[in-house]
Amino acid sequence: MAKIRQLRINGRSHSIEADPETRLLEVLRDQLDLTGTKYGCGEGQCGACTVLIDGQPRRSCLTPVGTAENKEITTIEGLAVNGRLHPVQQAFLDAEAFQCGYCTPGMIMSAVALLRAHPDPSEAEIIRFMEGNICRCGTYPRVVAAVRRAAELERKAG
Repeated sequence: MAKIRQLRINGRSHSIEADPETRLLEVLRDQLDLTGTKYGCGEGQCGACTVLIDGQPRRSCLTPVGTAENKEITTIEGLAVNGRLHPVQQAFLDAEAFQCGYCTPGMIMSAVALLRAHPDPSEAEIIRFMEGNICRCGTYPRVVAAVRRAAELERKAG
């Protein structure tokens, strides 16, 4: 049964009407017009729909909106601050770590979570952490370079 739910997304409160089993991805895209989070496989396998919930990467295509209430949700739209790209976003641009760009928001969100947990990951740690994000264009070496660059940018900024 649909009811009004309160979600905190990118630092702002939103009232939405949804059944608790409605997927978070549908709410983000269809009700809140936050279309940076992409629909990929719908099965949580490709990572295109990755968002952060309380700082942890989650597949929004599998996450019932009812489980996201009272939690901090961050989407790709919430990373830039005052018009400045997040260091991971900037590093992806600098490394040209995308081709078609469809997987990029999910890749960036996963990379943000990785760097919060491990500020200076090894190449092997990056590869292991990013395994759940599929890039059909095959830009994986550039993704690894981007994550390493982002770690460097964050160390300099921090």
